[in-house]
Amino acid sequence: MTHMKRITALVTLLACFCLGTEAKLKPSSPCSSGMVLQQQSSARIWGSSNAGSQINVTTSWNGKTYRSKAASDGNWEVMVETPAGSYKTYTVTIKGDGETHVIKDVLIGEVWLASGQSNMEMPMRGFYNCPVEHAADFICAPAATDKIRMFTVPVKQSYEPLNQTDASWKGAESSTIPDMSATAFFFAHKLNQMLDVPVGIVSCAYGGARIESWTPEEILRTYPDEDLSREAIEAQTHYVRPYLAYNAMLCPVKGYTIKGFIWYQGCSNVGKHEQFVDRMSKMIGHWRELWKDNEAALPFYMVEIAPYRYKPTSGISYASLLRQAQHEAAARIPNCGIVVTNDLVERYEQDNIHPAKKLEVGDRLARLALHRDYGFDRVACYSPEVVRCYLMENKCEIAVELTHTQNGLNRWMEIEGLEVAGSEGVFYPVTYAYFEWDPKVLKIRSEFVWDPCEVRYGWGDFNPGNLKNVEGMPVAPFHIKIER
Repeated sequence: MTHMKRITALVTLLACFCLGTEAKLKPSSPCSSGMVLQQQSSARIWGSSNAGSQINVTTSWNGKTYRSKAASDGNWEVMVETPAGSYKTYTVTIKGDGETHVIKDVLIGEVWLASGQSNMEMPMRGFYNCPVEHAADFICAPAATDKIRMFTVPVKQSYEPLNQTDASWKGAESSTIPDMSATAFFFAHKLNQMLDVPVGIVSCAYGGARIESWTPEEILRTYPDEDLSREAIEAQTHYVRPYLAYNAMLCPVKGYTIKGFIWYQGCSNVGKHEQFVDRMSKMIGHWRELWKDNEAALPFYMVEIAPYRYKPTSGISYASLLRQAQHEAAARIPNCGIVVTNDLVERYEQDNIHPAKKLEVGDRLARLALHRDYGFDRVACYSPEVVRCYLMENKCEIAVELTHTQNGLNRWMEIEGLEVAGSEGVFYPVTYAYFEWDPKVLKIRSEFVWDPCEVRYGWGDFNPGNLKNVEGMPVAPFHIKIER
């Protein structure tokens, strides 16, 4: 054998050796060290291997081994039984193809998926010129690595569904909190305070994303206004492109066992309010299918888009119409809820689409979960919403009937955001009103309007209000005609 042939044979042998020793067993990205598993559930652990290989998954909390066989495409999964949540750490050992993977530092607690656009993505450190109020207090607090953990999916796009993502679980401490979603962090912090178990967040948000960005291609092909040609998609601004964030970001974590979803999105769908309820319903329905949630058992809690000066066209506030559609979606979609943000902005934030008060947003989302999913029925979580509006017997006063006002409202003077219009259609502010005990209505009178026809509150792209019920939940924006 010549010298050159020896070298060639050696290279071939080394290549074969490397191929033979290449790792075949690969758990999915979120099934990794530091993960939080949903307590008292059948939690899904999955990954890939050689087709037909035997997979054994052993959990240290009960010593049980769960077996699976990789399908023809190499994918495998097991459902492991989890105990009640605690701060004790565990391991999950996965064996197959002659390899062993040990997932360390596993916690059992509550797990939620947080998604949407930039106001959900917005980290605790804030964006440029956009701070997060109170963030420094939490960044400087003692480490809470066993209390709050977050798996932040990096912003990415793909024309094909992906199975893996480049992310890892991070515990909450001064070095990691600045990069965590602020809304999701504050939500998790409140849950941890009340439940006293670890809270894990799978954060999957893309700034500027539309509903369509988080919807699969096969559903979008039924929408006549969506041009899904590669040329049309590439011509769009990256953050509004359809289905690419879904493929690259949601697909790698789909099916990770969770308690529910929190969602902060809508700005990029302003102007498309007529489509919103239908498309939101289809997106949520599809997500629940991915989690095999046929009974809509997984709650889906939305955040109302915050006041922001969108520069309305022809006097129409498309942002108000989008908020109205958000509330309609929350009412129509099973096991869905929404939190109001109309009071969570300062006047100087009218041109800032990323308002600073994320702590309150996370707190209100947590209230929904605590009340509806964890049995804290004395925790107030619902905002008053308008039911009807009519003239009182004296014809000079207007009665506005609201839900969730059993104990009345927080003020009757210096009201902001409340307006009345007569037949000419010109709205005048109402700064004084009072809440009547029987019937339970907000009574309004305007010295400028003698033939009242319409009442609105917080209606406009940027028209913050300050009305709340006694429990501190803000009145939802509305625009309603007066019954005659």
